Amino acid sequence: GPLSERPLMEVRLGELHTWISTCNFSPQGLLGAVQRAWSSYCAKYIHVRQGGPAGISMLLAGYCLLSYGWNYQHLKRHRWRKYH
Repeated sequence: GPLSERPLMEVRLGELHTWISTCNFSPQGLLGAVQRAWSSYCAKYIHVRQGGPAGISMLLAGYCLLSYGWNYQHLKRHRWRKYH
């Protein structure tokens, strides 16, 4: 199919620049991309017949990493130090 309709994982490395230039970077286009990514994630990991804990654990791990990144400066100042 046309290059603009291919998902990212099917784009070759040489075609990546052309594929990115065909993307819609307006707020509406970015919102649509986020919605497509979320529905793809849900279809693959959450709404399956014999699902395991993979989808929920990935969300939980992502939240933990994001929370640690947000609070890193606060945590860095309050570490226990051997020498004061």
